[in-house]
Amino acid sequence: MNDPTPPRTEEFKLDGGKVLDKVKEIIHAGNVRRIVLKNEDGRTLLEIPLTLGVVGAALLPVFAAVGALAAVVTRMVIVVEKTQD
Repeated sequence: MNDPTPPRTEEFKLDGGKVLDKVKEIIHAGNVRRIVLKNEDGRTLLEIPLTLGVVGAALLPVFAAVGALAAVVTRMVIVVEKTQD
């Protein structure tokens, strides 16, 4: 039985106004499997699974949802799950 290693994660705590720019930066950097947006209490607000080949116009609804959340939540935690290389 294989025991896969847990995914590598990073966390960023940001003010709502900076969240959308950071999400765009993270996606542009690549090697990201999933992005989770949480409030300060740790409650998950949005999960964004990213697959290979998702670029450009396919991300517009994601950016709209992140922007809407950022407008109403003052501080958020971005959890980035990276692919294992």
